[in-house]
Amino acid sequence: MPWFLPSRRPSPDAPRVLVLGAGFGGLNAVLGLRRADVRITVVDRRNHHVFQPLLYQVATAALDPSDIAYPIRAIFMRQRNVERVLLAEATAIDLAARRIQLDDGVLEYEYLVLATGATHSYFGRDEWARHAPGLKTVEDALDVRRRVLLAYERAERWPEDRDALLCFVVIGAGPTGVELAGALVELAVHTLARDFDHIDPRQARVILLEGAPRVLPVYPEDLSAAAQRQLESLGVEVRTNAVVTAVDEDGITLKSGERIAARTVLWAAGVTASPLAKALGTPLDRAGRVKVEQDLSISGHREAFVVGDLAAIASQGRVVPGVAPAAIQGGRHAARCILADLAQRPREPFRYVDKGSLATIGRARAVADFGPRLRFGGFAAWFAWMAIHVLFLVGFRNRLFVVLSWAWSYITFRRGARLITGRASATRR
Repeated sequence: MPWFLPSRRPSPDAPRVLVLGAGFGGLNAVLGLRRADVRITVVDRRNHHVFQPLLYQVATAALDPSDIAYPIRAIFMRQRNVERVLLAEATAIDLAARRIQLDDGVLEYEYLVLATGATHSYFGRDEWARHAPGLKTVEDALDVRRRVLLAYERAERWPEDRDALLCFVVIGAGPTGVELAGALVELAVHTLARDFDHIDPRQARVILLEGAPRVLPVYPEDLSAAAQRQLESLGVEVRTNAVVTAVDEDGITLKSGERIAARTVLWAAGVTASPLAKALGTPLDRAGRVKVEQDLSISGHREAFVVGDLAAIASQGRVVPGVAPAAIQGGRHAARCILADLAQRPREPFRYVDKGSLATIGRARAVADFGPRLRFGGFAAWFAWMAIHVLFLVGFRNRLFVVLSWAWSYITFRRGARLITGRASATRR
């Protein structure tokens, strides 16, 4: 990996580069500066980088959290121009003074890379979060896993409530929702089928709701149709044009007036930019993302860059999506701009290279879109999805453990991370 190669020790008066967030964008910005004469400080609210595309596998007991997360300090251990890695949260940004207010202090900088990502969006109904958790952090994934496994335990204890307890509703049929719904069915049908005495987990219902006319709305129509067929062949109940108007502890209500009794509701319908964007005092788009210049800098502040899910920018006439490859490319571009400044060269505009999209649906089921001439589904897409995700994981140990876990699950149909963590309430809810 690049962080194990030699890096240079910075001079005492080298420019200070502050990187907020160690997700894909922040991580690649730091790695892109590994040979630069700069002094880097990395700040994150957590001590680990997490591979978000696989959080749903933690939530459905296929992987352990440690399989998809890696300590930030370990990543930059051999990069000598990373002077500090701080576990802290930024609360305010003063662009004019080039100063960041943390929850426990102040940091100053010559260059800023803002990569704090996105969080769940409930479209103004934040009270739904209590009953419909999303997937953005390891804590979210463990909460979802706890809720799902507890549903089966409670159904075993109170069979008269089985229908509501074993009804799982996933709101939002983007990649996360599609992957989560497919994994929930496989958990019930293959992993838990023989674990209980008084219920049959195979009778669990998994309902996938999408407000748009089709699942995976950003994918080509033929792949969306293929994804829906594969979901339905697994046993997922797919409902499109289904707008949710209410979510509570007993279920959901649709715009049509239909009521679905479900004790486990999961949210995959929308995201919004990190609240820190509002602290900048710069123009934002409808999703709260920062409108940046073509080099990813903030208007009027060439020393401050915004990358990843927090940045709103178009490249070659297309809006750059909030996906991991875009964050990776954005982080690397911010590093190149800083290097250009240090070498007194002009900066180049950011150009996003769309490397395709993949979504897995279940065992040997997936869809892949690598452009008009290369679209396919089924086993080949599933294998490509696995290979690419393993490639993007940080650390050899994580790659090895994920491959071994997937191989074990494929051969045995078992999932080993079926632990209920946190409070396992004995009540019916």
